[in-house]
Amino acid sequence: MFRRRSSDAPAIADLDLAPPPAQPARQASKGRPTPKRSEVERQRRQPYSAQPTDRKTAGAKRRTDFQRERQARLRGEEWALRPADRGPVRALARDYVDSRRVIFSEYVLFIAFAAILLILLLGAAKNSLLVLYIEIGFVALIGAESLYHAGRVTKLARERLPGESTRGLAWYIAKRAMRLRMSREPQARVQRGATI
Repeated sequence: MFRRRSSDAPAIADLDLAPPPAQPARQASKGRPTPKRSEVERQRRQPYSAQPTDRKTAGAKRRTDFQRERQARLRGEEWALRPADRGPVRALARDYVDSRRVIFSEYVLFIAFAAILLILLLGAAKNSLLVLYIEIGFVALIGAESLYHAGRVTKLARERLPGESTRGLAWYIAKRAMRLRMSREPQARVQRGATI
């Protein structure tokens, strides 16, 4: 079972063994105890110090900043525009809508008011089906007009601004066209009848 070692076998001490792997260096301590969570949270909760500290001047500054941003938005400066109004395609769409001489959507509220008044005067209000058909007609006209203008603007955008996205253009044009010219934001920068 146990055999004797032969005389020509190398001794265990003679074997060339690799040195044991070095121990990883211990990380030096940070020199202070770990703070408690409650202490860290207390330090995080610092009182809010607004610039300026006076409430009245802070309100005046906020109003001034709002007015400055609003004036820039009305002028059409890109930094002040809402995300839905930014980009060259939206600017082209605004100019196209503002240059149209007659847009049915712009006057739809006045026409709807006149139609409702006429229905009431004629006593046709009892026939609610007539009112429903008139409302559906208004919506259909606005939709058809918006799709027509969106098609024209999309064609112009593909010619002049290749690679720009035209997503949501019909809805954007419909919203702008339904507002009166003087209440549009950003304000119109082209005259009616101008070539776009």
